[in-house]
Amino acid sequence: MKKLISKSILIISLLFAVGQQAFSQVLEDYNPKWEEGERETWFSSNDRLLLELDLETFPLAYFSFEFPDHSVVFVGEKLWFFTEQDTAFTDQVRDFKKEFSGKQVNLTVFKNGISPEQASVKKILRFERPDSSVDKEGLISEKRGFDRQIIRDFFVLGLLISLFLIALYKLAYPFIFAMMIRPISLVNAEDFSESGSLQKFFSIDILLYVFIVNMLLSLAMVTSLVVFLQEWLEARLELSFNTLIILWVGGAFFLLILTIIKFSAIKILSYLFDLGKLEFPHFFYLLRLVVIATIGLILVCSFFLFNEFSGIKRALEFSFVGFFWIYIVGIIALFLIMVNRLGFKKYHLFTYLCIAELVPFLILAKLVLDLGN
Repeated sequence: MKKLISKSILIISLLFAVGQQAFSQVLEDYNPKWEEGERETWFSSNDRLLLELDLETFPLAYFSFEFPDHSVVFVGEKLWFFTEQDTAFTDQVRDFKKEFSGKQVNLTVFKNGISPEQASVKKILRFERPDSSVDKEGLISEKRGFDRQIIRDFFVLGLLISLFLIALYKLAYPFIFAMMIRPISLVNAEDFSESGSLQKFFSIDILLYVFIVNMLLSLAMVTSLVVFLQEWLEARLELSFNTLIILWVGGAFFLLILTIIKFSAIKILSYLFDLGKLEFPHFFYLLRLVVIATIGLILVCSFFLFNEFSGIKRALEFSFVGFFWIYIVGIIALFLIMVNRLGFKKYHLFTYLCIAELVPFLILAKLVLDLGN
């Protein structure tokens, strides 16, 4: 009798343990089917894994996914999500099929130096914890259903339009274009000579130039918004090609208005500080610096959008840090030029530049940082 009771307790304990663990039966193991991608063209990524998933069989089963940290996952041409750390979750086959229609879909995982042993996909009969089907903390930004080709098409069109306007501007105003684009002007400070200073900000040639610069800056900003704040944008509007174009053009006009307000503020401050016609060389010296930094941002966006999409987020983070320090160095250089060439008192100029440039720029940088977090 005691042996019978002991065996019964043992059996019940085992059944309870099995019920708690809820072991899942593997119906299909896709891991041996991983294919390692190789660079085919300049526009393709270098390190990636490819896998074809069957969505027809076992619709009530679950896909069990495991991905390494800092990888980018695509289903077909649609960007699914980024991972910040090692991530594991499941998704029911029929739900997955509703989201990505078709009998079969291609799964692609991008990460520098990834190997088939780092990722895992299995089709299992039962999931042990239905209430935690997706590890949200393991995802930087869940981007289901967003097609990466949309951001590429938008960026290419925006860049082509901007380059076309730049070409027209160069033909129409070759002297101003050459003067505005020369990096050597940041060193020789020709804007601060009487002959080199621009005196008509509110003219069509200058305003058009400023607008083109703002178009390039807006293009880089909208691209960055999609990369860093896609979920925030999707909660407020539908992310499509037309939406991105509207954001870009609207952002360019908004930046133009801010630029006009900034120039007007500099003009008022230079008058209050009795600095004469200082607003023109001051503004256009830093504008030239912004142009050079913006061109750098555009080049970074171009390379990583078409070549290393998985690294675009980190590349833009470094680029914005670089933009921040370039502008700070520009303000310091502006201070030294004003002191040496114009003979103003140091504390006078320091107060002027803090009010006109340094404080507003630091406030703007803090707002951008908070928005990014």
